[in-house]
Amino acid sequence: MPLYPPATIGMTLAEVDTPALILELDAFERNLKRLPESLGDRKIMMRPHAKSHKCPQIAMRQMALGAVGVCCQKVSEAEVLVEGGVTDVLITNEVVGAFKLKRLAALSKQARIAVCADDAGNIKAIDEAAREAGVTLDVLVEINVGANRCGVEPGEPAVVLAKQIAGSANLRFGGLQAYQGTAQHLRKVEERQNAIAAAAAHVKRTRELLKAAGIECPKATGAGTGTYLFEVASEVYDELQTGSYIFMDGDYARNDWTESRSPRFEHSLFVWTTVMSHTGSERAIVDAGLKASSIDSGMPRIADGGPAEYIKAADEHGVIKLNGATGYAVGDKLKLIPGHCDPTVNLYDHFICIRNGRVEAIWPITARGALW
Repeated sequence: MPLYPPATIGMTLAEVDTPALILELDAFERNLKRLPESLGDRKIMMRPHAKSHKCPQIAMRQMALGAVGVCCQKVSEAEVLVEGGVTDVLITNEVVGAFKLKRLAALSKQARIAVCADDAGNIKAIDEAAREAGVTLDVLVEINVGANRCGVEPGEPAVVLAKQIAGSANLRFGGLQAYQGTAQHLRKVEERQNAIAAAAAHVKRTRELLKAAGIECPKATGAGTGTYLFEVASEVYDELQTGSYIFMDGDYARNDWTESRSPRFEHSLFVWTTVMSHTGSERAIVDAGLKASSIDSGMPRIADGGPAEYIKAADEHGVIKLNGATGYAVGDKLKLIPGHCDPTVNLYDHFICIRNGRVEAIWPITARGALW
């Protein structure tokens, strides 16, 4: 980690060094509140996904607004969050390997920890790790509801694993993990709605089979920023795993949000960058390249909405095609909207929190690089 962040509290935004990860606090706080407000009086739990922010300060703010806990993807992320004060973490992923399982079991002595599984051998290994640690772990069966990533097939295959968990001496059956990740970025509202209808049907059928087998299913958890109101409407989900809503990014902005029930989350996360070269009339070069913004979901967008476009990224350079835009002199600074917030956050050590054009706070991204 660098010896110091690119800003100090009280500094103007113009003075913040670059590249930096900027969090506009007013928009961020409106997004934080907009999610629970959009749920109205519906009886459904919020468990935001901390892989988006990797920051205990943000997790604690989400819990202060009613979240029951947070999600994460890796044991190391969970360890950082618990150390930062989070008391309830669901690892929405499979954890494999004796060393990781030992750490998982040990962490459950400090907070409520749950994990997902889709394999009988892995369940047996989790049970053994829990036995050695003298703890009881909650394990959810992950079912494949259309993303074709992790997850046992819904229906009878999921019931078989739930029976194994329920019959293990050191495990509790925690419910179903049913996240339809590919649905989040289907562009049309109808496409997202149809994908979640199919996912919900899988969840409903699996819950019915569990009930018929005499197995209580404490919850079905899933959903994301692009679809969560459809999961709510299905009435088969009990818990929402929205993550990107606090930031939004360029890829989510490409979704169609015209459907009247969709809340209007705002861009609050930006990469702050400086023009470092402007030697031709058609281009400017900024100091934010591949190491400053993820491009897996497309190039970052220039936040001012003008004609200029960010068209190419190298390790340390970003190429701006000006398209007739002016004002890109060497030393000028501008905001970029990252294409994908999660991996972009993982490139930085700090959120530089801005309000009214000044640095109000600096939050460490404590779980940066927590990949194991």
